[in-house]
Parts: sequence; C-alpha cells; structure tokens
Amino acid sequence: MKTLCIIPCGSLKIWKKNSSAGPTLAKDVYIGPFASKCREYASTFYPDSYVILSAKYGFLWPDEIIPENYNVTFKKLSTNPITITDLISIARLKNLLSYDRIIVIAGKEYVAMAKQVFPGKEIHNPLDGCAGNGIMMNRLNSAIQNGCPL
Repeated sequence: MKTLCIIPCGSLKIWKKNSSAGPTLAKDVYIGPFASKCREYASTFYPDSYVILSAKYGFLWPDEIIPENYNVTFKKLSTNPITITDLISIARLKNLLSYDRIIVIAGKEYVAMAKQVFPGKEIHNPLDGCAGNGIMMNRLNSAIQNGCPL
C-alpha cells in the first residue's frame, strides 16, 4: 500500500528571518514551530513520500523551489488561496492520486481538503482530537522520539 503524508505550510517563512534568502526549497521555507515539527515527523517516517500543502502553490514536494515570500492563507479567502479544483489538477499532474493511503499531519481544515482531493482513498488524521498546536506537537515529538509513527 502506497502512503502519502501531507503536512501544512505556515505563515512564518524563511524570508521573515532572512529577507535576502532568495528562492528556497519548500522544505526550508516554512520555519514556524508547528510546520517545522510536522516536517520533522514527515521526513522521519515518510522521507520519500510527503508533500507540503501550500495555500498558494498547492502540493509541493520538499525539493521544489519557492521563488519568493508570499502571504496566502486558507483561513482568509481574500488572500485568494488555491482552490480544490486546482489541488485536484496538481495531484493528478504530480501522480499523487496513485497513493492508496493519505496521512494528514495537520488540522481539520487540511483533512477536509484531502477528502475532497482524494475521494475514495484511505485518509488518516493521527492528530484528530488534539486541542491545539501544542498538544499536536507533543504527540509528534513522542512519535519521533519513540520511532513509532502515529
């Protein structure tokens, strides 16, 4: 069974820390604590099969380049986030629809999007029921330290 792990982007990006960073690998762009912990989890347990779901660019492989800073969020429609239709197109283009099982390491909004993009696929949200990013990060930390995926 092929498994794809989806992790979130984040509002805190490398350019906030280093304004001259220039084009940067997606895995190095999102530097906030939660996005960083999700990336650590995904790279530990799914090193060859995880994507970052960006509100601007859609599904990004970790080694894809993001050219510059941006401020687009799924939480504010006025920022013009990527649509489900475009996410489906990107998933098709990047052959993500060939995965049987989708693990979403993010909040419920990301899970809802995954269900729309990957209908009929087995979708898991190991962070379901966590009340807040702190609890989610603790759960991710434990899994990483114990070497046992959620």
